[in-house]
Amino acid sequence: MTNTDVRSNWPQVRTGPLVTGGGLMAAGALIALAGLAIGAAHLLAATRQWVRAMDIPPSELAKLKLAQAKAAAAAGADAWQSGTAAGARAS
Repeated sequence: MTNTDVRSNWPQVRTGPLVTGGGLMAAGALIALAGLAIGAAHLLAATRQWVRAMDIPPSELAKLKLAQAKAAAAAGADAWQSGTAAGARAS
């Protein structure tokens, strides 16, 4: 019995189609990354333009909303502690 007669338990694989498939997968990944970069750049530019067109900048709007929330919380705590809500229900 020679070495050519011995059968392996592994399948016979040709390297050519595997290399071609790997190359096509790499090319597809590069194209996908390019598409992702273009889409992200467009989204970033559109967001910057949207923020520039706002009447009030987002940072100022956040400060305003925080001040409103603090005032509402303080008013609610004051009303709860002084019992004005209970007096209003009894009337």
